[in-house]
Amino acid sequence: MVKDIVRWDPFRELLSLRDEFDRIFKEYFALPEKREEGWFPSLDMKEDAENIIVNVEIPGMKKEDIKVTLRGDQLIITGERKFEKEKKDETYHRIERSYGKFQRIITIPVEVDQSKIKATYENGVLSITLPKTEKEKPKEIEISLK
Repeated sequence: MVKDIVRWDPFRELLSLRDEFDRIFKEYFALPEKREEGWFPSLDMKEDAENIIVNVEIPGMKKEDIKVTLRGDQLIITGERKFEKEKKDETYHRIERSYGKFQRIITIPVEVDQSKIKATYENGVLSITLPKTEKEKPKEIEISLK
């Protein structure tokens, strides 16, 4: 059994330590101003024989602050969660929830019937149902005997 000898480079370990410190500072000492760049709500997209279903987590928003658009094969979900103004007798110690504008663009993998798309918003989850067109639905082919 032959083992390779690798030359030790002390600077490689220093660079790795520096990268780790950079990550820690970015993660734990991020300034609130960086949150204005936007945020991205989590979503799930699933498919069954009849539909494409997209569920987006956007709690604490009003229906009026959410917009859903289908452009070609792209589903565009936009909105804005506004920050409540601080009152005189209140002091925030932490602000961890995301605020500001968001936009999610999802490519839909099949052709959908635009006239039958439905969107509902309940318990902080936006559910969008995109029915497939007839040509996209799976069709069973009958086998004949000869």
